[in-house]
Amino acid sequence: MGRGAWLCKTHDEVKLLNTSSGGTVKIGEISFQLKPPRNPELVPVNHMMDTMPQTVAQHLRWIMQKDLLGQDVFLIGPPGPLRRSIAMQYLELTKREVEYVALSRDTTETDLKQRREIRAGTAFYVDQCAVRAATQGRILILEGLEKAERNVLPVLNNLLENREMQLEDGRFLMAAQRYDKLLEEHTKEELDAWKIVRVSEDFRVIALGLPVPRYTGNPLDPPLRSRFQARDIYYLPFKDQLEILYNAGPAVSVERVSQLLSFATTLCSQESTNLGLPDFPVDNLTSAVRILDLFPMMSTQQLVQRLYPYEAMLGKEGRAAVDGVLRRFELLDAAQCPPPNEVVSVEPLSGPQEGRATITLRILDRHVSFQVLAGRRPPRAPSYSPGFVSTPTHARLLAEMMQSHLVKDMCLIGAKGCGKSVIAKEFANLLGYNIEPIMLYQDMTARDLLQQRYTLPNGDTAWRASPLVSAAQEGKLVLLDGVHRVNLGTLAVLSRSIFPIHPAFRIIALAEPPVVGSSSQQWLSPEIITMFLFHTMKPLDVAEETTIIQAMAPNTPAEAVQQLLHLTHSLRKTSDPTVQSLASSLSTRQLLRICRRLSRHPEEKVAHAVHKACLSRFLPSLARSALQKSLSTCGIEDDLVLPGQIKDGVLTLGQVSVPVYSPDEKMKVPDVLFYDNAQHMIVMEDMLKDFLLGEHLLLVGNQGVGKNKIVDRFLHLMNRPREYLQLHRDTTVQTLTLQPSVRNGIIVYEDSPLVKAVKMGYILVIDEADKAPTNVTCILKTLVESGEMILADGRRIVSSMTTTGRPNIIVMHPDFRMLVLANRPGFPFLGNDFFGALGDIFSCHAVDNPKPQAEFAMLKQYGPDVPDAVLQKLVAAFGELRAMADQGTITYPYSTREVVNIVKHLQKFPEEGLANVVRNVFDFDTYNKEMREILITTLHKHGIPIGAKPSSVNLAKELPLPECRMTGYWTTNQGGNARRKFLCPTESNPIDVKGPVYLRVQGYPLERHEARALSFTEQQTHWQIPISEVNIICDVTTANDAIYVATCNPVSLFAIKGRSATAHCIDLYDVFPRSISGIGQPLVTLAALGNPLDGHVVLHEEQSFKMCREFAHKNWLLFYKEDGNQLDVLDVLEGKVHTISLPINLKQVFLVAEDRWLLIESKTERKFLLTKPMHMGAEDSGVCQLHTISEDPVSTGFGMTSVSAPHDISSDQLSSENLSTALGQKIVSPNRVLADASSFATLIVGFPDLLSPNEVYSFRRKTSLGAVKGTDVFFGGARHAGPAKRSNCVTLLGANQVVRAIPTLDVPLADIYPKDVTPPMTAAYLEVTDLNAKKVKYIPVPRSQSLSPYTAWMSKVSNTYVVLAPMGSGGIVTVDMGGCVRIWETGLDNLQRSLLEWKSMIGAEDGRPVQITVERDSGLDVSSPRHGKVDPKNAPHVGGNQWAGGTGGRDTAGLGGMGGPYRLDAGHNVYQVSQMEKDAVPEEVKKAAREMAEKAFKQRLKEIQMSEYDAATYERFSGAVRRQVQSLRVILDSLQAKGKERQWLKNQALGELDDAKIIDGLTGEKSIYKRRGELEPELGSPQQKPKRLRLLVDVSGSMYRFNGVDGRLERSMEAVCMVMEALENYEHKFKYDIVGHSGDGFDIELVKSSKIPKNDKERLKVLKVSRQHRDGPTV
Repeated sequence: MGRGAWLCKTHDEVKLLNTSSGGTVKIGEISFQLKPPRNPELVPVNHMMDTMPQTVAQHLRWIMQKDLLGQDVFLIGPPGPLRRSIAMQYLELTKREVEYVALSRDTTETDLKQRREIRAGTAFYVDQCAVRAATQGRILILEGLEKAERNVLPVLNNLLENREMQLEDGRFLMAAQRYDKLLEEHTKEELDAWKIVRVSEDFRVIALGLPVPRYTGNPLDPPLRSRFQARDIYYLPFKDQLEILYNAGPAVSVERVSQLLSFATTLCSQESTNLGLPDFPVDNLTSAVRILDLFPMMSTQQLVQRLYPYEAMLGKEGRAAVDGVLRRFELLDAAQCPPPNEVVSVEPLSGPQEGRATITLRILDRHVSFQVLAGRRPPRAPSYSPGFVSTPTHARLLAEMMQSHLVKDMCLIGAKGCGKSVIAKEFANLLGYNIEPIMLYQDMTARDLLQQRYTLPNGDTAWRASPLVSAAQEGKLVLLDGVHRVNLGTLAVLSRSIFPIHPAFRIIALAEPPVVGSSSQQWLSPEIITMFLFHTMKPLDVAEETTIIQAMAPNTPAEAVQQLLHLTHSLRKTSDPTVQSLASSLSTRQLLRICRRLSRHPEEKVAHAVHKACLSRFLPSLARSALQKSLSTCGIEDDLVLPGQIKDGVLTLGQVSVPVYSPDEKMKVPDVLFYDNAQHMIVMEDMLKDFLLGEHLLLVGNQGVGKNKIVDRFLHLMNRPREYLQLHRDTTVQTLTLQPSVRNGIIVYEDSPLVKAVKMGYILVIDEADKAPTNVTCILKTLVESGEMILADGRRIVSSMTTTGRPNIIVMHPDFRMLVLANRPGFPFLGNDFFGALGDIFSCHAVDNPKPQAEFAMLKQYGPDVPDAVLQKLVAAFGELRAMADQGTITYPYSTREVVNIVKHLQKFPEEGLANVVRNVFDFDTYNKEMREILITTLHKHGIPIGAKPSSVNLAKELPLPECRMTGYWTTNQGGNARRKFLCPTESNPIDVKGPVYLRVQGYPLERHEARALSFTEQQTHWQIPISEVNIICDVTTANDAIYVATCNPVSLFAIKGRSATAHCIDLYDVFPRSISGIGQPLVTLAALGNPLDGHVVLHEEQSFKMCREFAHKNWLLFYKEDGNQLDVLDVLEGKVHTISLPINLKQVFLVAEDRWLLIESKTERKFLLTKPMHMGAEDSGVCQLHTISEDPVSTGFGMTSVSAPHDISSDQLSSENLSTALGQKIVSPNRVLADASSFATLIVGFPDLLSPNEVYSFRRKTSLGAVKGTDVFFGGARHAGPAKRSNCVTLLGANQVVRAIPTLDVPLADIYPKDVTPPMTAAYLEVTDLNAKKVKYIPVPRSQSLSPYTAWMSKVSNTYVVLAPMGSGGIVTVDMGGCVRIWETGLDNLQRSLLEWKSMIGAEDGRPVQITVERDSGLDVSSPRHGKVDPKNAPHVGGNQWAGGTGGRDTAGLGGMGGPYRLDAGHNVYQVSQMEKDAVPEEVKKAAREMAEKAFKQRLKEIQMSEYDAATYERFSGAVRRQVQSLRVILDSLQAKGKERQWLKNQALGELDDAKIIDGLTGEKSIYKRRGELEPELGSPQQKPKRLRLLVDVSGSMYRFNGVDGRLERSMEAVCMVMEALENYEHKFKYDIVGHSGDGFDIELVKSSKIPKNDKERLKVLKVSRQHRDGPTV
């Protein structure tokens, strides 16, 4: 505005009349006398509009009225620059000086009143804006009152009301009238001496604020509010606004402008606010119209998107509403109007136009040119950009940004890793801008953005402009990275700056899209919308992404790129939120990283890279299975690459080599004890690949999996020095970069390890990165991405020397790298999700506990002397505990670190038992009952006998065998008598082979349970094979360490190899269909073949033929038919059948040797010996001969003429020692062991090789097996349906034992169990006849879990509920009919060995008295040793060098002293309570405790009026889900813990020194501390209400009807009980109701959210009500 008169013809005329005294301003009829300003530079200029709208004139007139009245004003209204503009226009009009302050949440009292500064070593006060304005008569503009924290602004109350204020430096501000009165009575010198200062009569305050509550912020304090006069400054009226827009865009059609304004006005209406839509930034319409003026062909809809990015920030309904309004005003023109395609050229201008450039854009086939401001560097041509791959989407975005740059600052919105920074840099290069990257973080204050305080070398305090301010002065392009992170109030400071700003200065803000519907992440507030034009980065399509990848990583295999992009785009397109979260891990940045790696290592699998990028190992199970499914649908297979070894000179890890580094500082290279194992080598090879690609690495894993060890080993191998930084909850941005301290009154900054590593090119290892707040660690982003970072002392880290000789520059060393370690996200690691926030800028590696084999190998190196069995048990038990932690059953993930510590202890103290040492890890959990139960069960399952006592040995009772008697002779007749010797003709035929049939092999996980957990028994382990209840176990056989089990109905085969955790099942229904065999109840027998057919099994369906498999390991089998007269020998290797015809009808066949078979004739039960040539197929084989065997008694008087039908005859002989022990005489002879019903065991000496009569020795039974009649528990009367097919008898030659499975009826229970003990329920007893010890014992086999409906069928298989087979030399395996496999140790030697191992695992520590001995030199010489006096009373003596038999003395005989001649114990007891007595708490104490609990229980029932019967009923449901309730409560607690984490409260008067305020401390400030506290909820953030849950329960009649079948009703009621119990005491977090549905209705109310059951009785009532609904009649 010039000095001349200025006139605006409106209704309220604004006139400026010059007079000699300074002139007058007249608005309407109100005039104001002007005064010449003392500081003209503080008077605002260029704010007056060319044409002033009437509304503005009225606002100005009102302000003038208030000014004349001496009142302070408050301009209130929606966000936007209008209120500020009006205030500034008024100041410009009235030539008033301004003091402006933008308030934020960091504004303190010192910012308004006085701040201390140090000059020449003395602190003194400097007046701040409010005091300066008051004393100098300026106008104080306070902008953003709603952002200031509560209780800051009341400082101004008295200044506003009475124009008075007491200052810190002792001065007192006084109102002008009172001061003038005092001046009449006193001199000015007196008043100055009293430190009284006059407040100018021209001082006024104009406050600008938003209406709260409609907008977020603090409501005004009532005393403060009452001191202001308010004026609502709403948007300009439609007509005025239209006028302004017409002037801004003369070339735009009138109709289009009015439609645009109508649209904007609609979105600012009350109705729009009610829909929850943010206000439209009406003030930005001018900018939009200016763009339209140049580009009339442009789409209005797209322009609206830039002003108001509704697609990014609104939900579905909001978007629909905005689209509706656009349609209403005919603005949906995006389809017809093309966006600009690309920037064609950038021409810099010279001469007076310097600093500008002409931009040419191509829109379809038209070129449009316009001028924009540009940077100081020469612009770069759009076509030539090294490192930037242009795609149509990016070209269009850059062209649109050029349009926006014409008028305003911009904000780029896009997901992380999509290339926002790259686009912004390309934009800067096109226009020749220098870039100033500024990383925003959550705790950033408004002051940090604008200025930093520092000390000069002489100790004076000074202020330095922040990078943002210097960029504004120099005309740079500022990249504000992370606008979504920072507090809204902090950004508001940017809305206006007073200092001279370079015209070319521009801000580009980068942000992630707001999360629609989230209370915390909705950063796009109405205020921020007014500050920028918004551009959304759309995800690239497949073709464009392929172009980029091929350009940036040219050698990547094409197929891999295709698979990767197919996967990524299928994940991005889905609507499933779980899958979308995976897509964010595969951003363009991550894809490039993967492809760079694949181009270097094409042999790697895509799946491996994807798992790494998504960190799939630590994903929740739902997300992990979704990823697995997506991978398989995209045809990406999983695979692992194994590493090679490490060689000297050049380090080689697997396939990757790197020369060893030679560092300057050797002491910083880590050296660590590390045992190589395959899995860690794979991780290190993986790390090396990424390291060589120049990546920074992130290792994520549970605690104790060896992250630090791996990193240290990795650096040790590469010979790289490292700096180490440990983060924690209190880490701040300052501590990460610099550590300020005060030296001689001057602030000195110490470099942190991060800065040192950057300078020296070391590796920076950042540990526990997840413990620091993510907003702190976010500042690492610019360092990793662009290699730039600004430090608190004003220095700057840059990646390469861009400008030589720039001051305060730290150049990043090319060898600098970061290795970051973090725990996995989620409970129980109470860290922050570092991976979620910054995962995509690092190359991520999941570190897991080693696999069982690797872990075993590693533990073996830590404990070479620890027995393998112990290590196996530890590995298995911890493996299962980790699996449980992954599934969420337990919270703590037990790691390798814990196992290593156990092994180290066992290595050093081998005599301490494993059971004691594991408590070092598990004692943490002893007080948590549910956890303790889970742990004990798991440890017992794997055979770690925690809690067992050395005395708990429960072996079966041994009974003596009857005497061994010789009972007769067997004579094999070899004579020439034709009747006694038959020749048997043989013929051979090839086998008819059908097939092959392709069968599916299914693996089922096995839960092995070690049986010797709490006590030592013959049983070693047991597990359940997965059979259905109709399956029947037919047979079991073993080969080496494999067990094969056959079942029928339907026929299937199970194979369990060694200690494998998997059972393989083959369903053979196709091979043995029931219809073909024609028998209702088939039985299958098994035979396992031997070398070279190891692992092959023959299944034989017994219809009429029986199979003899004694020599199956030699690959031949024999088949015969009962009552038949031929033998079929099947030679599996030759593929032939040799048939031998016999002159007798057979009952049984025993293969007692490979060439001698014992045949028993049916009906007569006569015995024959068949001798045959060894090779059936040989030409000169001759024929098989059949010899009769005559049985002769010892003397006819004895009565035993023949052995009854044998159950089993050994196919080999006992060793001569075993034979001699059994018979009690030294003897060497061929022999066979025979077992039958009437004897425990029978030995036939000399049989079958010697022709002389063979002696028969027998251990006779009192009563034969099966003689006792009675009903069987399982089979009822069915067991007498006929003889069973399985004899269930095996001979263990090595252990000299015969083991049979016999039913309970045949067991002498009276001899085994005392009278008062009830025998256990068993499936059978194992009768073990030991011929070495001459003992027999009966081992009970526990009953199976399930009973089959087919007992009659089973009774044909076996006369007990089990079948058995030998296992190794001294053990057997039994399988009961329920499918439970048990392995038993019966051999005495094996048992003794196992018992010793078991006892050593328990350890003897607990029972031994512990003596503490302190050895010290008493200074007395040892005189000659002697016996000493003997005390006649034998009283105990301790020391004294006199008595014999003392303890702890010198020279005399005794215990524990020194210098005595020998040890002498005079029998004085050390009164040591034995461990068992200690464990046994006195009975009366236990009783008292029980009574106390019962009394309290009854009292509680009485209080809630619940009967004991009801209590028992409730306990039935409650007890069943106790563990699940516990798990659920653990999860709820973790939610609580996360929510309640305390934050730093700044500007406190006490607490810990805040580093950021250290200079303020020097000057003597008070509020320089910070302390932890509950943070007040963010202003305007929605109130945290409890979550609403609804449990829907099926209460239909079918639940009751089918409960008997599958227990569904019980389970459903348990689930309801679980929810009610778990949510007890969480009412503030969760409100729930329970509703039932059935045929009667869909909303049967069971629990109202307002009436939640409080105790057991009320919960039981709910369960009863739900049950009544189910029992009732159903519709």
